[in-house]
Amino acid sequence: MSTQPHPAWTGRNDGEGPEHRRWHQAVIAAEDPAAGEAGLAIVGFACDAGVARNAGRTGASAAPPALRRALAALAWRGQPGAIVDAGDVTVEGDALEDGQARLGTAVARQLGAGRFVAVLGGGHETAWGSYLGLREALLDGAAGSGAGQAAAGGPGSLPSPGTVPASQPPAAAERRAAPERATSGTHAPRLGILNLDAHFDLREAPRPSSGTPFLQIARDAQERGEGFSYAVVGISEPNNTRVLFETADALGVRYLLDEDCQEDRIEEVRAFVREFAAGVDALYLTIDLDLMPAAVAPGVSAPAGFGVPFPVVRAAAIEAALSGKLALVDVVELNPLYDVDSRTAKAAARLLHDVVTRRVALA
Repeated sequence: MSTQPHPAWTGRNDGEGPEHRRWHQAVIAAEDPAAGEAGLAIVGFACDAGVARNAGRTGASAAPPALRRALAALAWRGQPGAIVDAGDVTVEGDALEDGQARLGTAVARQLGAGRFVAVLGGGHETAWGSYLGLREALLDGAAGSGAGQAAAGGPGSLPSPGTVPASQPPAAAERRAAPERATSGTHAPRLGILNLDAHFDLREAPRPSSGTPFLQIARDAQERGEGFSYAVVGISEPNNTRVLFETADALGVRYLLDEDCQEDRIEEVRAFVREFAAGVDALYLTIDLDLMPAAVAPGVSAPAGFGVPFPVVRAAAIEAALSGKLALVDVVELNPLYDVDSRTAKAAARLLHDVVTRRVALA
């Protein structure tokens, strides 16, 4: 195994002292003997299969190196060797389920080493792999249920989309309240998933895709006898069909619409994130870049016609990082083939930088 980090970690060098340090000067390979001191692990997921199955425009498999290049030049005020690059999990062709299982193993390994993990997707099918790693590292051991369970979410007995009576969805105020504490009867940490996204990704489909991960997670949690705590910031009402809203309501999903996430309501968004984080023990933050306006994030599978402004997305992400509960962040749906002047990659890099520097001790 190579002891050299990914070749994308290159950039300007203004000097060797800490006052000049950038990300590319702080990264080491996972096989480096000094890796044991690192507090952050980077894992790439080079995958187009989920977006292809979801009839989107492919290209996200090229995102991990593009995100590394965007991160490389940013200033790093921490120590050298503080960041481990664990390489990429690459999905060939349509072998999505195998790739997600391998991503889960890679994530669990880094979490087990006591590191904060940042996953560079990939489409939003990345989320199922991220969850598998969190499940193995944080939930299986605590609950005594063992690791290595099936990588595909089972059908369970959750309500099928379209079967929720129209008279029963919870009121908006209830959806936006802090989540209830899980009462699973196990000692596993209560995992909360905060998705910054224009879409619920609760789609019912014959096979897993970039549109199905959170329904897979909901069903897996039910089969394990655990609660499902899921919140979404930035839902685009025109881009989610009624059946998706009904599924979200049936699952008790908390969400804010994109029109309620504009800059004049940034404090409400922060409060929403704080309240959600207060109701869980461990937090998983997933950032789908198609949340932002197309002018900010043109390089995605589904560019937004409206979107949530970058400062609001950043505020929500930082609030999650400051919760003291954040275990993993992933950034998904970057498509470098459609990016303009690397705008999307640079926006994603800034979000990752702001989360990591507030989550990982830099001293």
